Amino acid sequence: MNYENLSITIENGIATVVINRPAKLNALNIATINDLHKAIKVLGKNKEIQVIILTGSGDKAFVAGADISEFAHFTIEEGAQLAFQGQELLFNYIENLKTPVIAAVNGFALGGGLELAMACHIRVASDNAKMGLPEVSLGVIPGYGGTQRLPQLVGKGRALEMIMTAGMITADEAKQYGLVNHVVPQAELIDFATSIAKKIMNNSPFAIGRAIKAVNANFAEGKNGYETEIKNFGRCFGTEDFNEGTKAFLEKRKPVFKGK
Repeated sequence: MNYENLSITIENGIATVVINRPAKLNALNIATINDLHKAIKVLGKNKEIQVIILTGSGDKAFVAGADISEFAHFTIEEGAQLAFQGQELLFNYIENLKTPVIAAVNGFALGGGLELAMACHIRVASDNAKMGLPEVSLGVIPGYGGTQRLPQLVGKGRALEMIMTAGMITADEAKQYGLVNHVVPQAELIDFATSIAKKIMNNSPFAIGRAIKAVNANFAEGKNGYETEIKNFGRCFGTEDFNEGTKAFLEKRKPVFKGK
């Protein structure tokens, strides 16, 4: 498929999705959100693709925020609908995807850009990256899950400070806070993200998808994470991956999993 604001490459089971709006510092507009949803949906259903890496074009920005010009004159109802549709189409969709998504944060990740990175399962940042949720400086709050995911990652106090000051933090501060897993030189970012992807690909795709579901259940209202874990632990026992994994362990060899 062709996408207006994305470029996608697929190699050895890894799909790299690049948000490509360099003139706008890769800002998220409605068209880009729709493109990302369609692309992630197609890639997630592709049995050959085991990991997705998400990054931005250029060396300045991952995603520098939402495209403010699109919603500057929205009504209350239109604003709420914008947040609802964005969360359902993209942010929640990525978080609950069975295929792991790694955010390779290659510069500014602000507002909707940081919210997009937080929706991914793993975050790696370049050493020049800066992150923040500046929405209150515009008279609004984060609307794509930022008020929920940021406290989960960095704690309530730090999240409130970041949100209320509308300030930016460096990549090293983000790592210290637990917002990103790793910080590397920008030239090494994609290779480093790929190295994580390859480690993931050594393991059972079915089990990884179930692990994502179980971990997410701990943060979902009305769900019992322990019950979800028990259920999905049990489901693993009926799979070819489980048979292969246990057989390989007993035979002292590396398992060969068949894919998603």
